[in-house]
Amino acid sequence: MSAPITILIDADACPVKEEIYRVAQRFQAEVRVVSNSPFRIPDHPRIKRIVVDDSFDAADDWIADNASPACIVITADIPLADRCLKAGATVLRHDGKPFDAASIGTALATRAIMEDLRAGMDGVGGGPPPFSKADRSNFLQSLDRAMVAMQRSR
Repeated sequence: MSAPITILIDADACPVKEEIYRVAQRFQAEVRVVSNSPFRIPDHPRIKRIVVDDSFDAADDWIADNASPACIVITADIPLADRCLKAGATVLRHDGKPFDAASIGTALATRAIMEDLRAGMDGVGGGPPPFSKADRSNFLQSLDRAMVAMQRSR
């Protein structure tokens, strides 16, 4: 029997942790909640909190170092998504949109352009749009599809 699917959460700014816990329980998946500071997680043997030091990219480094084809990584961090894809993991954003080999190059290029634009505007700029109920619903559907696809491929 193969190892269980593991969901790695880039948790510091993740708005869908509760949804992940529910889906993971249904599929009997392991969950690793990775962050720079501790916060509450459900008391469940398959859900573990990983608190890394507060150095730059420590959580990203832990996630990338532990990503594998048996993992689903939940992050909005584009460079982290790229690293995890290279490790063979399935990667989803918090709004349910997947990062994949076809989309990651464009996402990295767009991120670089936006960084340059923000730098030229003396810090003026927005951020992502507010997280919506539709985003939450899309995420749940995407995570469910990813879990089913991983189970079928095993």
